[in-house]
Amino acid sequence: MGKYVLAIDCGTQSLRGLIFDKNGKLLVKVKREFNPYYSVEPGWAEQDPNVYWNSLCEVCRQIKEDEEDVFNEIDRVVVTTQRDSCVLLGKNGEIIRPAILWMDQRKIEKPRDMTLYHKLTITTVGMMTTAKNFSLNCNAHWIQDYEPENWKKTHKYLQISGFLNYKLTHEFKDSIASQIGHIPFNYKHFRWEGKRGQKSQIFHIEREKLCDLVAPGGVIGYVVDEATNDTGLKKGIPVIAGGSDKGCETLGVGCFDNYTASISLGSNASIQTTSRKYYEALRFICPFPAVIPKAYNPEIQIYRGYWMISWFKKEFAQKEVTQAKELNIAPEELLNKRLNDIPPGCDGLVFQPYWGAGAKRPEGKGAIIGFDDYHTRIHIYRAIIEGIGFGLFEGLQYIQKKSKINIQKIMVSGGGSQSDAICQITADLFNKPVYRVQTYETSGLGAAIVGYVSKGEYKSFDEAVKNMVHLKDEFLPDPANVQVYKNIYDNIYSKVYNKLKPLYKQMQK
Repeated sequence: MGKYVLAIDCGTQSLRGLIFDKNGKLLVKVKREFNPYYSVEPGWAEQDPNVYWNSLCEVCRQIKEDEEDVFNEIDRVVVTTQRDSCVLLGKNGEIIRPAILWMDQRKIEKPRDMTLYHKLTITTVGMMTTAKNFSLNCNAHWIQDYEPENWKKTHKYLQISGFLNYKLTHEFKDSIASQIGHIPFNYKHFRWEGKRGQKSQIFHIEREKLCDLVAPGGVIGYVVDEATNDTGLKKGIPVIAGGSDKGCETLGVGCFDNYTASISLGSNASIQTTSRKYYEALRFICPFPAVIPKAYNPEIQIYRGYWMISWFKKEFAQKEVTQAKELNIAPEELLNKRLNDIPPGCDGLVFQPYWGAGAKRPEGKGAIIGFDDYHTRIHIYRAIIEGIGFGLFEGLQYIQKKSKINIQKIMVSGGGSQSDAICQITADLFNKPVYRVQTYETSGLGAAIVGYVSKGEYKSFDEAVKNMVHLKDEFLPDPANVQVYKNIYDNIYSKVYNKLKPLYKQMQK
């Protein structure tokens, strides 16, 4: 057996090959960036699946070239990817059409029908509007309606993780912990929904088009000749069932109980915790399967969360972008240095982060209120960060209310967590200590933990986390800033949505 686990982390804007040792030390990192998506029509977000596979191959070959001794000691591969993005493959693994990604906004005209029993049941609990929105937003339904020939040719309807697993092993299999999206998956029992089940009534996808499921830590398959030729990986290396990027992040920061929350400050911002008990933080919004087998990740999302930073850079921060190129640093580094020039609360500027409508607020739009003549671009930048924080703080309230457990500490990961200023804002806004671990590549670290448990290096996930996850930085809340944020949340932010909701509905028309 070799020593190392290769974690493949495929995000919205890049793919990374990461090798951690059994103590959680990042030995090798190779990254390939790509355009997040392209739009044939306004609101569409598509990508050629080969972009992900070719990036994986390039990353593996680069690791082999740079660190051949380490590369030759790889004896497990674990894949973690972005969620709710579909890839359609034919019987021989051929790609049927471009992948449709999680930020795609297309809808069908009419939701799928369901049995009278389910109509009555869902209506009785007041969730028919939510169920209809799920059905309208299902990518499979859109393909069935507008590209029926492509649907007919589809042998398997996969997540991106399932696609990469297939390319490595030629097996149509994926991890239970990667099944997050508009699909007929039973989140409570970790299996595909039965024909008469509620999810099958909302999402009409034939069972034969869905892949086989493997519990996290189980074997998906083994690297085949074709993948060996493309990647340089040894033939026969086991490919292990991992989990979604958010689920692996939550494990990678050591959040495996109800007293710790994991905040992901990535393209799709979220707050999660880990529970052995099934509960819905928001009614009808199921907790997702955790990477720890038979556990759940209750979650609240802010769609297009830190993607809004990319939007801000493009539309407002050309000065910093130009300066960053000259200094050979990221534009965010310059912007984050200026965050402390603006006081908490942004001198009265408040941001509502619904640049992407959520399942429970389908009419939601983004809003910035409170402008005055002294506000600057950096006020807007800080207001975006605070607004995402307020949205996640609201999510924390739902989680604590349903779990009946008060969160004691916050673990942060994702691109935004690299900024000390953003971490301090998070601590002040949540009024809880915030921690970073030894790497911000926490999704890859979580995948590596799965790999080391699967190969018997550790007897349990608990033991693996204690040995592989190490606290590095602590940010304690400032009492004065805590009070500022509490006043804004209680008296302004928490009231904005309901005040603007009637206008949002008119705008939808």
